[in-house]
Amino acid sequence: MREKFWEHFKTVTYHRHLVRQGCFKVGLYRQGLLHDLSKYSPTEFLVGAKYYQGNRSPNNAEREATGLSRSWLHHKGRNKHHFEYWIDYTLDRDELLGGMKMPVRYVVEMFIDRIAACRTYQKEKYTDASPWEYHKRSIRVGKLLHEDSRMLLERLLKMLAAEGEEATFAYIRKLLRRERRREFREKLRLCRNCMERKH
Repeated sequence: MREKFWEHFKTVTYHRHLVRQGCFKVGLYRQGLLHDLSKYSPTEFLVGAKYYQGNRSPNNAEREATGLSRSWLHHKGRNKHHFEYWIDYTLDRDELLGGMKMPVRYVVEMFIDRIAACRTYQKEKYTDASPWEYHKRSIRVGKLLHEDSRMLLERLLKMLAAEGEEATFAYIRKLLRRERRREFREKLRLCRNCMERKH
């Protein structure tokens, strides 16, 4: 158990290092520093060490062994880069649950997280197409991820596969600058509306 504990710690820390590098390259410094810190909490870390295998997420092994992953339920509720964080009741009478639109910065962090996960588990077999290939096998994503968020994620994954990391990260930096300007204008508009109501 001690060896699995150490190996799991190294895997989580290496994964976080890769995400931090990617986030810093696109200007998401805070998200890079805070990414997946809950994985060090006892709820997640002890289970991760117990089910550690080294070639896939321990959450899947826990789910297979017990029927659910308490570690994953804890994790997804604390990390906004997972689309499952954004699942809520819908206003559509035909659909009980659905994915809400994710802020662009969290879609970008999810994209970088997928690159890091593929690099961590595939090691020397990783290519820039690996995250897109993994995504195509994730059937549930298309059903629960908000359409706008899914389209952005898939655009980034396809761009990575076709044009490489440098071009994709350059595109993301421009996208995030546009998004920050849009958010600033929206906050300014709301502020002006509040001021007008007071007078």
